[in-house]
Amino acid sequence: MKNINDYEYISLVSDILDNKDFNKLSTIEHHGTNRLDHSIKVSYYSYLAAKKLNLKYKEVARAGLLHDFFMSYEDRTSFERFISTFTHPKYALINASKLFDLNDREKNIIRTHMFPINLAVPRYLESWLVSIVDKGVAFYEFYHSYSPIFRTAINYLYFFILFSLYRAD
Repeated sequence: MKNINDYEYISLVSDILDNKDFNKLSTIEHHGTNRLDHSIKVSYYSYLAAKKLNLKYKEVARAGLLHDFFMSYEDRTSFERFISTFTHPKYALINASKLFDLNDREKNIIRTHMFPINLAVPRYLESWLVSIVDKGVAFYEFYHSYSPIFRTAINYLYFFILFSLYRAD
């Protein structure tokens, strides 16, 4: 995704991509990749869809890029990671608002991207779009990164089922 040659997209988000604080996201693991790459994917795919759907693609591109703009550390406990699922949109919005001028639509996109896990309901079609794309990208990243583990677990499950059936005879 880093080699995006869409000059219109790049012109809309270059100030964000050039920001040193935003680029710190590249050091944070996220769904088996890093948070910067994840955010770029969500932003770009949402931008492309918004253009096709005649939605406000500038806001989608910018807010999609900023939707996970929060800092976290690898040594967080499982409980802290779990709580972050519900709280990070608020912190992403706070961080993004400090560095970038956001309109109401962009703020809503960032704040509601975790709906329905987070109970903040999207107000705009653009907010719904980024929320849906984020889940699709996250699922793909998670599955792609951890599929060998899933396959191994499923194989063990099959083995134990077959072994249990064999022993039942």
